[in-house]
Amino acid sequence: MKMVIVVLADEDTEPVLRGLLEAEYRVTRLASSGGFFRRGNTTLLIGTEDERVELGLETIRKALDVTKVVDQSRATVFILNVADFKQL
Repeated sequence: MKMVIVVLADEDTEPVLRGLLEAEYRVTRLASSGGFFRRGNTTLLIGTEDERVELGLETIRKALDVTKVVDQSRATVFILNVADFKQL
């Protein structure tokens, strides 16, 4: 099991979120801020099976290509191992 944490600009959130939901990922959306100018960001938390991580990353890449900003990082992604999780 992996926890994928994606930090992206607010304006990129909707296409990424739509793509992930269409690919049947469960996503938790958090408002966040950061960076030099303290611009609005969104942090997405995605818990998924190991074998679905690459498909999720490809889905994110495709969604970011739709909005076309050149020469700029569009998202920061952290992929963490999950030792255990519970649904209560």
